[in-house]
Amino acid sequence: MKPDHTKAVEIVGRIEAVPAILETVCAVTRMGFAAVARVTESEWVAYAVRDEIDFGLLPGGDLQLDTTICNEIRQSRQAVVIPDTLADPVYCDHHTPKMYGFRSYASYPIILSNGSMWGTLCAIDPEPRDLDRPEIANLFRMFADLIGFHLNMTGLLDLTEASLNAEAETGLQREQFIAVLGHDIRNPLASVQAGISMLRRRPDEERTDLVLDRMQASVDRMARLVDDILDFSRGRLGEGVPLKFAKTDIAALVRQVVDELASNHPDRSLLIEEEAQVSVACDPQRMGQLVSNLVANAVTHGDSGEPVRIGSRTSGSDLEIYIANSGNEISDDVREKLFQPFQRGGQNDSNSEGLGLGLYIASVIAKAHEGVLEVSSTPMETRFTFKMPR
Repeated sequence: MKPDHTKAVEIVGRIEAVPAILETVCAVTRMGFAAVARVTESEWVAYAVRDEIDFGLLPGGDLQLDTTICNEIRQSRQAVVIPDTLADPVYCDHHTPKMYGFRSYASYPIILSNGSMWGTLCAIDPEPRDLDRPEIANLFRMFADLIGFHLNMTGLLDLTEASLNAEAETGLQREQFIAVLGHDIRNPLASVQAGISMLRRRPDEERTDLVLDRMQASVDRMARLVDDILDFSRGRLGEGVPLKFAKTDIAALVRQVVDELASNHPDRSLLIEEEAQVSVACDPQRMGQLVSNLVANAVTHGDSGEPVRIGSRTSGSDLEIYIANSGNEISDDVREKLFQPFQRGGQNDSNSEGLGLGLYIASVIAKAHEGVLEVSSTPMETRFTFKMPR
């Protein structure tokens, strides 16, 4: 292993989501080798590997750069997907497949938040594979974005090639975040893999639609996790979340969000107390995300025997949306940190779940609408209130 890459390989090895990502790539594509590779102007180095075909490359192992297709990806910053090199007009005579003995290939660039290309998420197999499908492209793209986010979080963005031996500082919150993300993404990944295995063993047409629906729901859940991560990244970089303004019926938007959450939590009572009969200029998707995050937080941390109360109203020149629930009072020290990322305290730590980004993202959305998000808590009630100019 080249000494310059020792610490970086170790850091990537501590990202819990990476083994699950590589395992899923191999399972979904049926390819036998997958890797997270660092690609520079002079080097190709494997930082994480899953090898089911005895390709023989371990973490820290390198390939001569000009023998790889990843070098071409570094120059173009475009993904390359080849279901069968022998049938591909561009790559049928390419030196790389001949040298390394593969017929199927997929590689997506990993882009950091500063716009630079760090490396690739790639996979190969000695047999042709059915890779020319939208779900394959979406899977690779989502995982490449997720790995890029992790690299930013672990401090690799600030490390130069000359300082890769320096110890990267990792705080307690970051370690907790990575652990929670690894847990949260592993469940839907396991669901996708179980569905694939079931379809391979027993391709029953009557069950296929049901299995595919469950797999799609798992992919959607992973996509929501990635969306939360990207929103967090934008907020921390000062970019804010992108907005698309439109005239929006606030009462209808709140009802839609409440109906969706009620179907997911049939054992909880969600009560709409007030409805603002007004349309305002806002981003309806982001506003729905804000309300959904606040109601979900109330469902998670509130008294399960009491209803969550939701209301919208106008006050002077402002629009107000509030979510209130019964339960334990939030202490002052917890309340001060509620809108910080990775906070999952709420009223009851035993109920804490998720990435701890929901309230933070809600506050970023509120700020993007030139509004404010406030919280008050007493032994009788905890209330989150969003205010924005009408």
